[in-house]
Amino acid sequence: MAVTSAPLLLPLSRPFSFPPKRHRFVSFRTLNSVSFPNGVLASRHLRERCHSVSATREELDLDAVNIAEDVTQLIGSTPMVYLNKVMEGCVANVAAKLESMEPCRSVKDRIGLSMISSAEDSGAISPGKTILVEPTTGNTGLGTAFIAATKGYKLIVTMPASINLERRVLLRAFGADVVLTDPEKGLQGAVVKAEEIVLKTPNSYMLQQFDNVANVKIHFETTGPEIWEDTMGRVDILVASIGTGGTVTGTGRYLRMMNKEIKVVGVEPAERSIISGENQGFVPSILDVHLLDEVIKVTNDEAVQMARRLALEEGILVGISSGAAAAAALNLARRSENAGKLIAVVFPSFGERYIPTVLFNNIYEEVQKLR
Repeated sequence: MAVTSAPLLLPLSRPFSFPPKRHRFVSFRTLNSVSFPNGVLASRHLRERCHSVSATREELDLDAVNIAEDVTQLIGSTPMVYLNKVMEGCVANVAAKLESMEPCRSVKDRIGLSMISSAEDSGAISPGKTILVEPTTGNTGLGTAFIAATKGYKLIVTMPASINLERRVLLRAFGADVVLTDPEKGLQGAVVKAEEIVLKTPNSYMLQQFDNVANVKIHFETTGPEIWEDTMGRVDILVASIGTGGTVTGTGRYLRMMNKEIKVVGVEPAERSIISGENQGFVPSILDVHLLDEVIKVTNDEAVQMARRLALEEGILVGISSGAAAAAALNLARRSENAGKLIAVVFPSFGERYIPTVLFNNIYEEVQKLR
């Protein structure tokens, strides 16, 4: 892949700064308020907002409390942790960013908030009026559903009928309507159905995660800076699944802006290549392929085995895509040219969501037989 990145397309809207720990809960959105240099919203504005909620909140010292105003303010600032027991043969350090610790347990929480907030800011949608529509295979739908519930939007999710029952239950728990599509047509079939629904439904709006620049923007403004801060600028290589292209592009662009020597590595399934190999698949429009220094293919079996090892040996319960990202990161960590370097890898989602899948099917069958 090309070594040089494409020109940076997403400049920061304002200087990014990191608030003290006691001020964790500052929303991604600009709240039409004064902001101090350290990123903390002005106390006067916070008190005005809280006054409309309750007198009790108004009396609190809002510069000191560590309470989010709503669940959307809990998104981001996920921790990083070194991998240890799975590191046999490695000459580099690997630190995982646990997006599995987001409120709805996946990296898609970030883009759910970003896409909806961006559409609101542009005047394209408004709560109680607009019906949101989005095709998904699970995590984006859930990340969008809990934001929609918080903000007061009706959401219609289209998804292949092959997606497990548990994800449908979770979507319904957040109030989303679920429309199933032909499993043989995959995600593309869900996209077509979503487009049909938008055409015939008044006041409907499709977020379009694969083409929505807000998907990239949120990672440029939050995920990248978080990794940079937590590693104190010492990260040498970023590893992230390709997927929609948002995480690897946004995060990679920020880190490359901070240090042009940082390598950006994408991960894709060996069974269905996205941008590498002879039979390239669907390439999301927001994916910056010129940013990638390398693409590593990981088989589904390798991803599953690594995810299982992460749970058993590291105590980190993550999904299959996280297992793939970890396998790719360890591949890099074993190369002699990376000796002493720090590799940051994004773990996109929590493992509990994959209980009925191939990831835990052996255990699932075993515990069903318990008496």
